[in-house]
Amino acid sequence: MKNSIFYVLALAFVSYAITGCVKSIDSEPLELSQLELPTVPYNYANIEIPTHINMQDNSPNDNQISDHGATLGRVLFYEKAMSKNNTIACASCHEQALGFANATAFSEGFEGQMTTRNSMAIANHRFAEQFFWNSDNRPLEEQVIQPVQNHIEMGMERLEDLALKIDAIPYYDDLFDKAFGSTEVTSDKIGKALAQFLRGMVSTDSKYDKAMVANNNFADFTELEKAGFEVFENKANCADCHNPGSDFAASWRGATNIGLDMDYADEGAGNGRFKIPSLRNVAVTAPYMHDGRYVTLEEVIEHYDNGVKPHPSLDWALQGNGGAQNLDLTLAEKQALKAFLMTLTDEQYLTDARYSNPFID
Repeated sequence: MKNSIFYVLALAFVSYAITGCVKSIDSEPLELSQLELPTVPYNYANIEIPTHINMQDNSPNDNQISDHGATLGRVLFYEKAMSKNNTIACASCHEQALGFANATAFSEGFEGQMTTRNSMAIANHRFAEQFFWNSDNRPLEEQVIQPVQNHIEMGMERLEDLALKIDAIPYYDDLFDKAFGSTEVTSDKIGKALAQFLRGMVSTDSKYDKAMVANNNFADFTELEKAGFEVFENKANCADCHNPGSDFAASWRGATNIGLDMDYADEGAGNGRFKIPSLRNVAVTAPYMHDGRYVTLEEVIEHYDNGVKPHPSLDWALQGNGGAQNLDLTLAEKQALKAFLMTLTDEQYLTDARYSNPFID
């Protein structure tokens, strides 16, 4: 099959194409799509990070980001052969236009079963300390393989089978060689390439980011947005858990209980504690919470305003007067808070070609 691949130069792009199919591990044919990549790889390794995002890069010494490594990771991220029956890719549950989240509360796995938690958004993972709703702190290289092996999500429980499947696809010879100096495919390299791509997925161009870079006292914000930032920082104390200096997350605090329930069907990391997610691109990542119970930002704001349950493990920042605190926000303050949250959307990130699907349907 590898002799059937041909290269076409057009509009400064190289297209990798193959006809027919490749036999998968389960003897199910994998229909190969045309792959289109730039002749010169996109820049992932040297993306300029604004100084207001003052966080440590979590890239390990043995897996620093390279443009070719992240390019391989991008292809693998969109590759449906990563699933047992060639139907699900990482991107199936993490859509770029939605901030790499999913529009449904739960996602459909490779055999049609539904996941048990909402797909988290992806952005700036190179600065995160924990991942997934249970706030796992294992290296990103290990984290990215977990959904691939999950019996509901992608079903490739045997990593040696995954390596064999990917190795059988012709266009990966060149991609692995450029990324790692060898055409050999291993699950370790797959994890490293995916991790490089996720670390290369940098979102720093929201209206808020631009205001921080300009350092002009939010001159381009509307009065409503300015009022919302004031509510966020002070009366609502959102910054206690969603610190702007930590990319609107608080990984250092680990998992926490935000009073969604008194009794949890899903206990998360224990006692109803879940990871504090970043609010970056939050306006496009609905539904919200680990189970996708809230469809709108208004519902989320209402929860924190007057819906927090006095769970015994409730986060200290949400406690008051011996129980759960009420914010008692006015309607105007709620509207202002939402307006500020809307300034965290990075429109460029949602359409950036570097992070888009490289396959042509």
